[in-house]
Amino acid sequence: MSAPLPLRNIAIIAHVDHGKTTLVDQLFRQSGTFRDNQRVEERVMDSNDLERERGITILAKPTSIEWNGHESGPVRINIVDTPGHADFGGEVERILSMVDGVILLVDSSEGAMPQTKFVTGKALALGLRPIVVVNKVDRPDERIQEVLDEVFDLFVTLEATDEQLDFPVLYASGRNGYANEEPSLRAGTLEPLFRKIVDHVPPPTLDADAPFSFLVTLLDRDNFLGRVLTGRVQSGTVKVNQPIHALDADGKVIETGRASKLMAFRGLDRVPVDEARAGDIISLAGLTVATVSNTIADTTVTTPIKAQPIDPPTLSMRFAVNDSPMAGREGDKVTSRMIRDRLMREAESNVAIKVTESADKDSFEVAGRGELQLGVLIETMRREGFELGISRPRVLFGSDENGNRTEPYETVVIDVDDEHSGTVVDKMNQRKAEMTDMRPSGGGKTRITFSAPSRGLIGYHGEFLSDTRGTGIMNRLFEKYGPYKGQIEGRLNGVLISNGTGEAVGYALNSLEDRGILFVRPQDKIYEGMIIGENAKPDDLEVNPMKSKQLTNFRSTGKDDAIRLTPPKIMTLEQAIAYIDDDEMVEVTPKSIRLRKALLDPHERKKAGRRKEAA
Repeated sequence: MSAPLPLRNIAIIAHVDHGKTTLVDQLFRQSGTFRDNQRVEERVMDSNDLERERGITILAKPTSIEWNGHESGPVRINIVDTPGHADFGGEVERILSMVDGVILLVDSSEGAMPQTKFVTGKALALGLRPIVVVNKVDRPDERIQEVLDEVFDLFVTLEATDEQLDFPVLYASGRNGYANEEPSLRAGTLEPLFRKIVDHVPPPTLDADAPFSFLVTLLDRDNFLGRVLTGRVQSGTVKVNQPIHALDADGKVIETGRASKLMAFRGLDRVPVDEARAGDIISLAGLTVATVSNTIADTTVTTPIKAQPIDPPTLSMRFAVNDSPMAGREGDKVTSRMIRDRLMREAESNVAIKVTESADKDSFEVAGRGELQLGVLIETMRREGFELGISRPRVLFGSDENGNRTEPYETVVIDVDDEHSGTVVDKMNQRKAEMTDMRPSGGGKTRITFSAPSRGLIGYHGEFLSDTRGTGIMNRLFEKYGPYKGQIEGRLNGVLISNGTGEAVGYALNSLEDRGILFVRPQDKIYEGMIIGENAKPDDLEVNPMKSKQLTNFRSTGKDDAIRLTPPKIMTLEQAIAYIDDDEMVEVTPKSIRLRKALLDPHERKKAGRRKEAA
């Protein structure tokens, strides 16, 4: 067997949309991973449909490239492309245990953002020495020197060592495929980046002669192989069909089995290998119970590898069987058993999600790290043909040592035009947020930092975009569990509720426009209890959207003018989930997103309202 190539294991840390996945594309191309005539899509690491549509990375994915430009010969570089959004941050923390170095990618205009700070802090605490890459240096609004000063200040704040503060810097454009040590250069290749990775990141220093041990960092499921566990081999060598066992954090044996399949990462593919050595990032199949943070090891090993704890969920939603009058018309997966199996499968491969079955067996409490994470799950299920009823998100409360109620807080960093800063501060104060920092960020913009209860932020993003005319940028990051802030005012407006079942009629909608904003068009199918619009007043109002014009023999000027309706407000899934109140639900099907009252019958709603008042 040929000797293994020298190894470098690195992770790329960056905020959403700072160009991380595009840079990895260029690393692939310039290392010769793709043939010259090979047809490759943009952002190849964003392999999931939702990742491509939203332009974000959702799942952490390892890959490897072989670089032949070093004097000492070819080097294999294992790269882990990590999520940049806080809701998927649970994966990022654990990824760092697999690598020996990190590339911190920052936008030449926006600088270091909250998620970057969070992951960089974890990387510095583990003793990793970052390479700073200032990306998008060709932007017209670049402010390279200020961004570098911000990064240095950030490292000092995060208590970096003198060695970590002496970080190398490269100036790059991932889209144009160059990186240089001089900020003024605007051409070239990524060779300086390859060289810096090989020279600056140490090779894995692990014991190749000790018994095999491996920490599970990522979990996946394969229809043929079953549970696939990914991580780095910490010590020793593992071969196909070698007896292994899984240990939990306390050293207790969870299960024993054999390594039925070993796979290494080569470019974008997972290829079968016969053995793996200390330092290799591999996927292993053959176990059925082991999960993230467990240690997989030779049967002689009894001490587990210390693992990063999995952050607790902060938000939950109820996933219920769709019981509306239109159930089963658009989806083919509508039973509670199908929904249960799908959610359990998700919980198995996504350790940040917890699923609890209700007593009546027709709904499930799904807890996760944030609205986006749960929204991505709902959208994925919808595309698979599921029909669901989704409740309003609610935060998961805790308690301190004195038994007082606590709730999750988030750090919110907002970039807005100066003219909108007053409105944003006022709205955030109403949501019980405390401002911790406010400073000009150049170009007529202000950066404001808040510490806010997660509860107050549910449903705020859409309102925020309206208040800032679509120019504001809001970034959120889980901060801590803090004292309960009391009642927070919810949605101020009531809704328009259909009082019957049928098709919406243009004549009726025309007269309802004076009442508020409509969510439906003429000929849309509606049912009793469905929300068809927003009332201009705080109360809910039952209306008849199917009322047609009475036919008479009388004619008068102006009476038969053509009806011109304002286009309705069509909500995305996230907007709908954020919009609903506690007594409302979102009906999600493969083709439609409808808002409805949880209780469709008006008499039942009145009874429930009286019970609530009495309580």
